[in-house]
Amino acid sequence: MTINDSQQPAPRRGKVLEALARAERKVFTRPAPKSAKAQVKFLLTRAKGSTQALAERLGVSRHTVERYRAGTLTTPQKRPRAALVEETESEWQPQARAQVRHQAATSSGMMVDVTAYFGFTCTGSSDDGREGSVTTAISPTYAKQILDGCVGETGERL
Repeated sequence: MTINDSQQPAPRRGKVLEALARAERKVFTRPAPKSAKAQVKFLLTRAKGSTQALAERLGVSRHTVERYRAGTLTTPQKRPRAALVEETESEWQPQARAQVRHQAATSSGMMVDVTAYFGFTCTGSSDDGREGSVTTAISPTYAKQILDGCVGETGERL
């Protein structure tokens, strides 16, 4: 058994992307739409008015999207509500998002805060493991590599 075998597994790419999305939400200059009707209206402008395309993205029927748009259906169920929020926030203020990414990649870099587990797993001793927070600055060069790794060739988020 090597030292690497006993360490915690590396975080998944999804957790890194979620953290970047949370950080991007903090730079929004206006709040994203909150009601289902406003969210659908915004997403329909992004989908060029195609209710079928939006329905496929949300995992609901075209008729359901039309009812959200008309305001006859105001409270989505749990899964469609989560999809509406996620899709709205992923499309919201792309210019502000791009500006912050450019600034992090060229001049300011970024700060990363990680909660990690330090120590051994022997119970009841002073060497017992503890959670700790590690905060470090990442230079613009490495921030650019991280951000480039999170965006696909077509510009869509991975």
